[in-house]
Amino acid sequence: MKSAYKTLLNINSRKSFKMCLYNSINLLKDLSNQRLITQGAALHGCLIKMGMSSERYIAVKLLNMYLNCRKSFEINHMLKEFNGFDLVVHNCLINANVEWGELDEARRLFDEMPERNEVTWTALVSGLLKYGKVKDAMWYFERNPFQNVFFWTATICGLVQNGLAFQGMKLFLRMLKFRIMPNAVTFTTLIRACGDLCDFELGMSILSLIVKVGFEDELAVSNSLISFNLRLGEIELARQIFDRMEEKDVVSWTAILDMYVEMDNLEEARRIFDDMPERNEVSWSAMIARYSQSGYPEEAVLLFLQMVRSGVKPSTSCFSSAISACASLLALQSGRNIHGQVIKNGIQEDLFVSSSLVDLYCKCGNTEDGRRVFEYSAMQKNVVCWNSMIAGYGLNGQLEEAKELFDQMRNKNSISWNSLIAAYLKIEQFDKVLDVFNEMLLSGETPTKSTFSSVLCACASLASLEKGRNLHGRIVKLGFEFDVYVATALTDMYCKSGNIESSRQLFNRIDRRNEICWTAMIQGLAENGFAEESLTLFEEMLQSSVAPNELILLAVLFACSHCGLIDKGLYYFNLMEKVYNIKPIDKHYTCVVDMLSRSGRLSEAEKFITSMPCEPEANAWAALLSGCKTYKDEKLAEKAARKLSELEDKSGGFVLLSNVYASAGRWLDVLNTRKLMKEKGLKKIGGCSWIEVGNHVHVFFSQDGSHTHSVEIFGILELLKSEMVIS
Repeated sequence: MKSAYKTLLNINSRKSFKMCLYNSINLLKDLSNQRLITQGAALHGCLIKMGMSSERYIAVKLLNMYLNCRKSFEINHMLKEFNGFDLVVHNCLINANVEWGELDEARRLFDEMPERNEVTWTALVSGLLKYGKVKDAMWYFERNPFQNVFFWTATICGLVQNGLAFQGMKLFLRMLKFRIMPNAVTFTTLIRACGDLCDFELGMSILSLIVKVGFEDELAVSNSLISFNLRLGEIELARQIFDRMEEKDVVSWTAILDMYVEMDNLEEARRIFDDMPERNEVSWSAMIARYSQSGYPEEAVLLFLQMVRSGVKPSTSCFSSAISACASLLALQSGRNIHGQVIKNGIQEDLFVSSSLVDLYCKCGNTEDGRRVFEYSAMQKNVVCWNSMIAGYGLNGQLEEAKELFDQMRNKNSISWNSLIAAYLKIEQFDKVLDVFNEMLLSGETPTKSTFSSVLCACASLASLEKGRNLHGRIVKLGFEFDVYVATALTDMYCKSGNIESSRQLFNRIDRRNEICWTAMIQGLAENGFAEESLTLFEEMLQSSVAPNELILLAVLFACSHCGLIDKGLYYFNLMEKVYNIKPIDKHYTCVVDMLSRSGRLSEAEKFITSMPCEPEANAWAALLSGCKTYKDEKLAEKAARKLSELEDKSGGFVLLSNVYASAGRWLDVLNTRKLMKEKGLKKIGGCSWIEVGNHVHVFFSQDGSHTHSVEIFGILELLKSEMVIS
C-alpha cells in the first residue's frame, strides 16, 4: 500500500493525467474492498490536493468506499459532489442499502428514480431474494423491461438460494423461451438446483445442454458438476470430471479432497492434498479434522503446525480439531502452545474452541486449568462447555465437583445426564448410576442409546436382573432394541445376571454383529459355565467377516481354562501372533498360567511365567499359587507367594499360602503367615453378597450388623437354624 502511495505521488498529474487517474481508481478499489477507511481518507485528501477528487470516476469510487465502510457524514458530503440525478450513484446507493439490509430505503430509492437500467432492476430483485422476500422480488421481476442473461440468472440464483430449486428450474425454461442464452453462472446455479432436488437425470440433461452450448470446459461449471456428483454419491463420475479438467483451482482440488476425506480414504486424501498446487483454509481443516477424528492425532498436530508455518490462518474449527488431537495424545505442552495461538488470534471465547480446551486440560489431569478456561467463557458458554467440564471432572474422579457443577446447570440435555452417569460408572458406584438415571427420568429428559448402555452396564455389575428387565422394556418402547450397541449391552447384562437363554435370544436377533457383541456373548457363555458352547460360537465367528480381537481371545482362553481344554487353549494362544496378528498382553499370559495351574501342570506353569517376554502381573503368580493350594505343592507355593508379595501388598496371596500350610498340617507356618499379615496391616476382605428386594439393592458383608433391619434378619436366621436342627 505504501509503495502504491509513493507511485501515485510521484506521478505528475498534469503530464500523466490518465495514468494518475488509472492508479487512483485501482487504489481506491483495493482500499474499498479491504475496508481500509483510514488509508482511504488519507488518499481522498491527497486527491483533493491534486485537484482530482471531483473527477466523476474518482468521485464514484470514493462514494463506494465510504458506502462500504458505512461512513454517513462522508457519504452525505460526497453526494453533494453530484449535481442532479446520477444513475450510477443511485445504483450504488441501492446496492449499499441492500447490503445493509435496509430494504425499505432501497425500494424508496428505486421508486423515486426517474430512470433505471438493467443494473438497477437486478440490484433490487437480487437484494429482495437475498433476504427471502420472494413474493416482492417476483413482483418486480415481472415488471422489468430489461431482459438479459444477468438479470434472469440473478433471479434463478436467488430462488435456488431460498430453497425453491423447482421454481428456479421453471424460470430457466421461461428464459430459454425468450431465447436468452445462459452463461457459466446460470449453469452453476442450475447444477446446484439439480443437487437440491436430488435429481441425477435432470442433472445429466443440464450437462448435455452445457456440452451443446460449449461451457463444459468452464472452470466454475466443472467445479459445480464435481460437487453435484459427489452430493448424489457418483464418486467415479466426479473423479472423471476432475481428471479431465485442463484447468483446476483450489475449489476443484478441495472438492475432490473432501470426497476422499468423507470416504475415510486418508491415504488417497493425503496424496491429493500433497499434490495440490494451492491450499486454502478449507483443505487444511478437512485433513486435520479427519486425522483427528480417525485416530491419527499425531498426524493432525503435525499438519496443523505445517499449516501455521505456511502462513495460512487457522479457523476456529481447525483450532478445535488440533486441540482435540492434543487431548487424544495427552500432549499438554503442545496443547498449551496452541492455546497461546488461540489467545493471540482473539478466539478464546469461541464455544467450540473453549470446549476443546476444557477437554484437553481435563484429559491431561489438569482440571484446574480446565475450570479456568470454563470460567473465562462464563458469559458465552453453552451446554457444550458445561458438559465438557462435568465430563472432565468425572474422568478425573472428582465426583463432588462434577455433581456440584451439574446441579448448577439450568439447561441440561441428555449429554449432561450421560456425563454424570458415566462418571459414577467409572468409579464403580453402580447404585449412584441408577439413582441419577431415575432423576433423569423424573426430569422428563428422554434417555439415549448411550444412557441405556451405561445403565445396563451398572445393572450387569450389580447382577440386578429386575432393573435390567425394566430397562429392556423402556428400550423396546423407544425403539432402541435393534441398535447393535444397546443390544450388546442387554446381552452382557443378561449374561452377567445368569440369564443365558435371554442373552442368546437377543444375540441371535442382532443382524450386523460387530466384534463387541461377539465378545459379550462368547465371554458370557464362558463365565456362566458354557465353555464348549463359547468355543463353538468362537468358531462360528471365525466363519463370518469379523476378525478376533484381544478381548475375544481372552474369553476363549478363559473358556478353555474352565473346561479343562488345555491343549486347545495353548493352540489358540499360539495362533494369536502367527495367524491373527495380535500380540498377547499380560492378561493372556495370566490366563494360560491359570489354565496350566488348574490342570495340575504346575512346573509347566512356572516355566511359562519365567519365560514371558513381559513382566508377569500379580494375578499370574496368584493363579499359580491357587493351583499349588489345590495340588498341595508347598515348595512352589512359597516361591509363588514370595513373588506375589513383591508385586502387590495385598492379603490374597498370604491367605492362599496360609491355606496351603493348613492343608499340609503345618500349623506353625499358618500362625507365622497370619502374624506377618498382621504386621503388614493386611486384612482379609470380607465376603460380600447382595439381593434386590422392592427395587432396592441390599448389600451384606460377613458378620455385618450395619443393615437397618439386621436384628430381624439375624432373628429369622436363628429361627431357620433351629428349624433345620429339629428336622
